[in-house]
Amino acid sequence: MPRERSGPVAGIVLAAGTSSRMGVNKMLLKLDGETILRRTVSRAVAAGLEPVLVVLGHEAERARAELSGLACEPVLNADYLLGITASLHAGLAKVPARSAAAVVILADMPFVTSSMIASLVDRYRQSAAPLVISDYAGVDAPPMLYDRSLFSELQAMKGEGCGKQVVKRHRGEALALSWPAAALADVDVRADYERLRAELGEDESRGL
Repeated sequence: MPRERSGPVAGIVLAAGTSSRMGVNKMLLKLDGETILRRTVSRAVAAGLEPVLVVLGHEAERARAELSGLACEPVLNADYLLGITASLHAGLAKVPARSAAAVVILADMPFVTSSMIASLVDRYRQSAAPLVISDYAGVDAPPMLYDRSLFSELQAMKGEGCGKQVVKRHRGEALALSWPAAALADVDVRADYERLRAELGEDESRGL
């Protein structure tokens, strides 16, 4: 059995997008009494990631205000209009040298829990794998843990889905943790938001 890896594991929460399909900033919509952004970042912090880097872009100051009191570090991506790859690169650039790895999290996946994130880190520490991925009934999606040895490869990739490109390259070396398909839910359009609020038993009259 490999020696357990040590060193902090950083978190990169991607939250810079324009929410163009929603029509309003989805990061600031509320689920279960807190904004989607704060809900996700709180879970990253509770999972023990350090530091938790939150990449902001669209309405960055409003989003930053939602992070008040949380042990996280906002990272401004001035190129957020270029897409999620630019945000990933901005986050990776701020990962401290002391960090052994980083977990990449999408802020609009509200059913990802702190225990899911912590499990990725635990599996990483107990293995020699450079990559620990989340599998939702056959679908690979965030959160994903990347060892520092993959950072330069992530930074060099261009176009959308650079993280997925690296996952595809290293899938044979990766460990996968399985989660329920329902946890894959994200918030892209109003129907997504309304469905998630219904699942949480919230009053539909208090939606968008």
